[in-house]
This record gives sequence, structure tokens and C-alpha cells, in this order.
Amino acid sequence: MNEWVGLGILLFPLLGAAITGLCSLPPKAAHRIAISGIGLSFLLSLYGAYLIFFSSVNSIDFSFYLWRLTDAVHFSIGMLLDPLASIMIVVVNFVSLIVHIYSIAYMRDDPGYQRFFSYISLFTFAMLTLVSADNFLQLFFAWEAVGLVSYLLIGFWFKRPTANAASLKAFLVNRVGDFGFILGLGLIWRYCGSLDFNNVFNSVPVLVHQIISILPGTHWSVITVICLCLFIGAMGKSAQIPLHVWLPESMEGPTPISALIHAATMVTAGIYLITRLAPFFTYSPVALNVILIIGASTALFMGLLALVQTDIKRVIAYSTLSQLGYMMAACGCCAFSAAIFHLITHAFFKALLFLAAGSVILALHHEQDIRKMSRLRGSSLPITYVGFLIGTLALIALPPFSGFYSKDAIIEAVASSHLAASGYAYFCLLAGVVITVCYSLRVFFLVFHSKRTEPASIATESTVIKIALIALSIPAVIVGIILSHAHGFLNPSVFVQPIGYSTADQLSTLRMHAVVWPQVQIFSVPLCLLLAGVFITWCCYIKFPDLLDRLTNRFSTLYRILRANYGFDAFNDRVFVRGGIQLAKLFFKVDALILDEKFVNGSGRLISWFSRIFRTIQSGLLYQYTLVMILGLVLMMLAVVIVQWHLVWPRFLTEPGPVFLSA
Repeated sequence: MNEWVGLGILLFPLLGAAITGLCSLPPKAAHRIAISGIGLSFLLSLYGAYLIFFSSVNSIDFSFYLWRLTDAVHFSIGMLLDPLASIMIVVVNFVSLIVHIYSIAYMRDDPGYQRFFSYISLFTFAMLTLVSADNFLQLFFAWEAVGLVSYLLIGFWFKRPTANAASLKAFLVNRVGDFGFILGLGLIWRYCGSLDFNNVFNSVPVLVHQIISILPGTHWSVITVICLCLFIGAMGKSAQIPLHVWLPESMEGPTPISALIHAATMVTAGIYLITRLAPFFTYSPVALNVILIIGASTALFMGLLALVQTDIKRVIAYSTLSQLGYMMAACGCCAFSAAIFHLITHAFFKALLFLAAGSVILALHHEQDIRKMSRLRGSSLPITYVGFLIGTLALIALPPFSGFYSKDAIIEAVASSHLAASGYAYFCLLAGVVITVCYSLRVFFLVFHSKRTEPASIATESTVIKIALIALSIPAVIVGIILSHAHGFLNPSVFVQPIGYSTADQLSTLRMHAVVWPQVQIFSVPLCLLLAGVFITWCCYIKFPDLLDRLTNRFSTLYRILRANYGFDAFNDRVFVRGGIQLAKLFFKVDALILDEKFVNGSGRLISWFSRIFRTIQSGLLYQYTLVMILGLVLMMLAVVIVQWHLVWPRFLTEPGPVFLSA
């Protein structure tokens, strides 16, 4: 029975995608079939979560297809339902269901309506397969499937050159991370002899003492190299610095795609991967410090970029980058439950923000520039206004909204860490609190309360959009309160192996954060910084609107750096894009001038030259042929005499007797 529940969770979205994509259906039938598949999968995921959390079933692990079996290889396709996978499946299915419903109104007049629902159902299937995989090989295939379908979704409007460029950029940047991922899997297979989660995790204590030499004279811990390689894969999917450049560009896709990819699914795959591999990362303080530095830097510096964006979707995209940095920092200090806690709350309020932004875009006839938006509060878009406000308050972590509990848990976990990078990370996360408040309230004030421009003609909210926003607003408010009392709900699946080496004293404090996050405090440093950020934003955008212009002029250099994305895009364009073009031109010249001209065409000219010479010999005259034969025979005899002379003459000088006879 449990196996059929797991299969249904995976197969219903796949079946909906196949029917919607392969059959010629009217629009209503297309979205009904796709939504029905996701809805059934969501109901089954709720039942699976009930079995995991409220019954005696701790986990469901089964294989339903044997892919390859030899003496050395055993690869199967299976499913693992434990607390971590179960909560991820519920969140992914719920957000995907709401996005499906919302898309009925948002994509109503799009010519690719049927294709859109097929793609998002297929994406949901790929993501569900990823979080429910019970071995690394299946995880890798699902990982690549998520990247492929995201390429199709970001470039959904394929007639736009910008959409095509954004989808290609996302695909290529993710391949950079996947290169590190597959190297990590190769090392796991080399040293563990298996790709099954249970077998690999049981081999972790043995790997601690094994050394690998990457370069001559250098020695690295095997488990550290594996963790760093896998983390590179997580950096690509979760858009950490410097592999973050694809995520803002992906805003070229439809807004429902932005909500689906950037809230609870694709970008959180890296967080899920590190959490699933907690037994690995806990044994490598080097990898933990790297994760902590990268995550904290992403949280701060990507938040700063959101301050200068003018596209409403790009502001929310950079906000996603910043919040992913918080989650990654939590993983870096082994607060894996806190990371998943923030992942869950972030999924609801960030999806709410994206869908509310989409409602604003529709109401303003696809206008996305926040400088051209104003006075949308009140009767214009009431549900959108309330939904955007709830999402904003949850994002800035104002109590009692959900973001308060999860974000404070991360900050407290980093503060109690003993890792070398914890001080730097703690500073970045605290600074990120103020930055988050500033860019979040900036958008809210400009869109709904600004009086700089005259209000344009506004379309009304549709019933479908209202339902979607209300459905996401409820968990954005209450899910933090509920999960803050569910201590240790991930204990069976986020288990950290006992530490037994010299850095145990450094990691002993960290280990407890893998199962229990600290109790949040109402009166804390983050809350004080939050209130300071509210005051600063109110002054800049409401009380003294000219103050912002003066600050921009005063710090014009910093403003240009932020607008240029710290030069990442320019560097990638000059080094990788233009450098790749120049390198291709060089290889083309080598191919044309050396390989093609000298070897290919040169060999043809050489054969032609020899042919012209030998053609003169073929005269057809018998006496010439006879002369050539006699000359050839003479030359052959002369060659034999010379060879014999060199063989016999030394023996003639050194040995007595009939040398010629013995020769």
C-alpha cells in the first residue's frame, strides 16, 4: 500500500504532463488534466506525510525498477519517503498546485497555453523525483531533468531573444555546477563502491582517514574533496556567488514560472542536497567554512543588489538569492533543520510575493518597472495589496509572520557556531536583516503608496488570482508558528554521524543544531535592526523622498557598482563569452591554415605532383619498359652486393678461413 502511495505521488504529475503535452486538447481540458494530476499527487503526499509523522512508519524506502545488476554494479530506481523527503514533497506539491491554478488567469490568452501546463507538470515530476530519490544516480538524473525543464520554462516565450539568452545562460551556468556534482559522485563510487544512500552513509567514518593527492605534493581528505565537489553542484542550482548570474536573468520567463522555480523547487535543490548529505559535511570543517562564507556573502551582497533594481520581478529574484544565502549559511554551521525550516517558510511567502507581483503586472498591462507604478493600494487591488503586504512582512521577518521564526533561528545558530568563519557570517547575516527590510519595503512603498506618478488604467483582479493569493497568504502567516513548536521533526532523516576526530570540540556545539534550532527571542538584535531598517526606508520613500536622490548622487560610485552587478556579468562576457569566441577563431585559423591547407589540401597537391611525374613514365613503348626493368634489376643486385659487403667485410678482417663460404 505504501509503495503505491509513493508511485502515485510521482506518476500523477508525469501522466498529466504527458496527456497535456502529447494530446490535442482544448484549453480548459488541458489545465484541468494538469491540475488534477498535481492535485492527486498533493493529496497522496499529505497521506504520506501523515504516515511518516503521525504513525509508526518512520520511513518508506523501496525499489520499483532494477536498472542494472552485475557483480560490481547494482543500480535501481526507487523512492525514499522519510521526514525530510516528505516535507519537501508536500511543499513542492502545494506551491506547484497553487501556481497551476494561478496560471489559468495569467496565461489565459497565451498561444502556448497547453504547452505551458505540460512543462510545469513535467517540472513538478522532475523535482519530486529529485527529493524522493534513494540513491545518488537517480538523484543525478532528476537533477539534470530539473535543469532541462527549467531551460524550457525560462525560454517559454522563445520568440523573445532575451528569453532565449536567459534560458541558455541558466542552462550553461548550471552545467558548471553539475560538473563538480558528477566529480563528487565519481569519488563516492570510487571510495564507497556504491551509490545507495544507506551504504554510502555507513562508509563515511572510514572515509575520514583516507587521503587523496590532487596535485603532486598536496594531500587532501577524501571526504573534504567530495563535499567541496558536491557543494559546487549545490552552488549552481541554488545560485550562490559566483554562480548566481543565471537567476535574475530567468525573470524573462512567465511570472508563474518565477514563483515555481524560485520559491520552493529548483533553487532549493542545493539546500536539500546538502541537508540530505549532512553525514558527509559534518565530517569536513573545511567544507563547512567554505559553505558558511559563500552563503553569508550571498545573503549580504545579493541583498544590496536588490536595492537598485527597477524591475519588480528582479527585486524579488535578488531577494531569493539573499534568502538562499541564509539557508546555505545555516547548512554551513550544521543547522540543517533551521535551513529546511527557512526553506519551507520562504517557499510560501516568496511564492506569494511573485504571484502578487504577477497580479500587479497584469493589472498594469504587463508593466514591470516599479518607477511607473503608484497608488495601487485600497480598492484598486485589495487582495493583491494584502497578499503583497503579508509576503513582505514575512520576508523582513517581522513577528509573528513565518519568516521571523526561521530567519532568527538561522542567525542564532550562526552566532553559537565555533567555526572560524562564523564571525564573518554573523556580521553578514545581521547586515542582511537591514538590507532585506530596505529593499522589501522599497518595492511595497513605491508600488502601493508612492505619489510620484499618476495612476494608470488598472485591470481588476480575477477570481482565480484571488484564490491563489489567499491560499498562499495563510501559510505565510501561520506555518512559522506551527513548525517552531515541532522540534526535531527532521531527526530521523537529518542525522549527523558521531564525531570521532580531533575537531570534535569545535563541532560538538554545532551537532545539536542539526536536530533542534535555538529558541527565537522576541527582543533580539535582529528585531532591533529590523525596526531600524523600517525607519530608514520610511524616511527615504515616504517622509523625505528627495533624500534618496541625494544619497544616490553622494554615493554614485557605489551605485554604479551595484547596477553593474559587481562586474560579474561584464567579467563573464569578456572572459568566457568573448574569450571563447576569440579562442574559437584561433582554433578556426589553426584548422584552416594548418590542418586544412597543409595536411588535407597539401596531401592532395603532393599526390597530384607525384602523379604528373609517374604519368610521363607510362608511354606505352616496349623498349622503354624493358630498359626500366633492366635498370631495376641492376639496382637490386647492387643493393644485395652492398648489403653483403657490409656484413662480410668486418668478418673478413677479423676471422681466418673461408669467410665468404661461411657467410
